[in-house]
Order: sequence, then structure tokens, then C-alpha cells
Amino acid sequence: MSFTVPAKLEAEIDELISHYPQKRSASLMLLHAVQEHFGYISHDATEWIAKKLELQPINIYELVTFYPMFRQEPAGRHQIKVCRTLSCALGGSHKLHDHFCTKLGLDAHKHGLQTTPDGKFSVEFVECLAACGTAPVMMCNDDFHEGVTSQKADEILGGCK
Repeated sequence: MSFTVPAKLEAEIDELISHYPQKRSASLMLLHAVQEHFGYISHDATEWIAKKLELQPINIYELVTFYPMFRQEPAGRHQIKVCRTLSCALGGSHKLHDHFCTKLGLDAHKHGLQTTPDGKFSVEFVECLAACGTAPVMMCNDDFHEGVTSQKADEILGGCK
């Protein structure tokens, strides 16, 4: 395995593990720490975390594939997340997702995270962003937006430097 963790990050991970009565209980925290550092959870990172926690790789892989906040590939500098659950779908989130994909030259029918060739933007559908009354909602990086129209979507894209 060619995956290596910088000493500082490994020290932080060891500290995280020490806060739990069983190593396995730190799984999500380690996934967050690794993704925050590397930008995503690679296959090698999954195996490294499993070894660190004395687990089988499948025990970590199932977490990475279950929780939508974890990525298995690098994302763009500006991550656009469009809510796809019922209220947002009824409020136009599919049209909003299509709009972003069209503007950025991505395939609106492709599932999962898509990133522009220049690495500037990523677009993906996500599960509930917890603002059902103001659909459709989305996030651009850590900024939350409600009642997003095509015009507002264009403003959000324009604000990404």
C-alpha cells in the first residue's frame, strides 16, 4: 500500500482514537480527518484506516459508501450540493441540478459526484439539507442557499472566484 499519512495527521488520529473506549468507535472521526486532509477517501486510505482501527477494510468501506458526506474521488474547489429529497424535488431541485450541469458542461443524467475538467467545480445531488420549507435548497462549499432559482444559481456560480 503506497498510502502514507503525515506524522502530524497520524498524531491527531491517535489522539482521536484515545477518546473512545473501543477503536472501532472512532471510525467516522478518522474518515472525517482523512477526508479533510486529502480531500477524499481513497481505496488505500480506507485500508489504512481499517488497519489503524484493527478492522477489516469492508468495515470502513461500508461507512464510506453509506454516508453521502464522504467522497471516494477528489472534488472541485467549489462543491455544489443540490438537495434531491421530496420537498426539494417538488420545488424544482432536478431543474436546478440540470441548470448547474448545463452551465458547467456536465452530464445532468450521470449519478454521483461530477467535477469539471479544470477541477474548479463539482456538482452532486445529496440527501436532505434540512430546509424543506424553502425548496429547492443547495450548498456551495459551506454556504447554504434557499429558494434557489436559475438566476440565483448563476449568481452563486459568478461569486465563485
